[in-house]
Amino acid sequence: MALVLVSLNGIISTNVETIRNNETMISEKDTINKIERVAKKIFTSIKFVKVLRVYKEKDLLKRKPDLEIQIQNRNGSKYKIIFEVKSTGQPRFSRMAVSQLRELISNRENLYGVFASTFISEDSQQICKDSGIGFLDLGGNCFFNFDNIYISVEGRTNPYPTTRSLKTIFYPKSSRALRVLLQNPGKSWFVKGLAIEAEISIGQASLIKNRLLEYEYIDTVKIGKKVKFKLIRWEKLLDEWVKNYSYKKNIINNYYSPQDIKTIENNISSYLNPKRDNYAFTLTSGASLAAPFLRYNRAFIYFQGSSEKLAKDLGFKKVTSGPNISIIQPYDEGVFYSLQKIEGKKVVSDIQLYLDLTGYKERGEEAAKFLLDQRIRKKW
Repeated sequence: MALVLVSLNGIISTNVETIRNNETMISEKDTINKIERVAKKIFTSIKFVKVLRVYKEKDLLKRKPDLEIQIQNRNGSKYKIIFEVKSTGQPRFSRMAVSQLRELISNRENLYGVFASTFISEDSQQICKDSGIGFLDLGGNCFFNFDNIYISVEGRTNPYPTTRSLKTIFYPKSSRALRVLLQNPGKSWFVKGLAIEAEISIGQASLIKNRLLEYEYIDTVKIGKKVKFKLIRWEKLLDEWVKNYSYKKNIINNYYSPQDIKTIENNISSYLNPKRDNYAFTLTSGASLAAPFLRYNRAFIYFQGSSEKLAKDLGFKKVTSGPNISIIQPYDEGVFYSLQKIEGKKVVSDIQLYLDLTGYKERGEEAAKFLLDQRIRKKW
């Protein structure tokens, strides 16, 4: 990717070296060293900028920044670029860095603050820009904007992915906690309470809380020695979940019946309601009950029992093409959390229904948006 620099002297293009290795985690000291290399590569490749000196952990203004690079432009003006390096580039850490940097550069000329990490998220990048602070990561993403120097590179991938990725909270059991948080708008939780409600371990609930806190999806308040938290950026979290979700991860068994769809759905609910087996309508079937939007000709149901027995008892024929009934065996029983009963039929929660619909090709995204506008947003 090209790096574009805009100055009073014109536009210059160059390339930035992206430093990578086979490790997934590096120490803070290594991070500082690599940030130094990337930063020097950027500035030395600019014809009208000269790197004068580099300091590490030098006492500056009675505080020690992790890194300082002194540069000089062709007009002879000198600038000190000071870097605050954090172990992760998520919003919580970027705000900390921004606060520290703004305090250092306050009312002082020719000082520019830069937040640096192995990789900096889009939200953190925007936090820096809004605060007048630059950023730089080992992926090659950077933003410098001071005096007549403007440098911007965005969109590069993380060269050091770790298990701290937000994706880990979308794993089957972890996602149970997300359903609990999203289905209970405005409610505050202790870690233990969330673990009990989501039927996961306290350790797992604690890890999820910490990850959500890093991305600023939750807000915390201290009550005595304990910490209570609640979901605040619910729609952003839901959007991220959608990116990491597909109902097709479940086992889907397809069948056909000559009966019309409503009759099929009525027969299924009449057969299963008296039984203890978990079931719930989803996708088009669930949407037709919770937030009618689409015409449809295929029934969808989550079922935790034997699909073959259910199909046999109700006279469904297994097919490989042209199905009008899909019986889904869920990859995790969390899909049954917070079931709702509509017209005598069990339906998945609005959150689960939204997730399923967003990945459905037959105008599923439109139905999901209708559900979001008509039901989910109104609860928040």
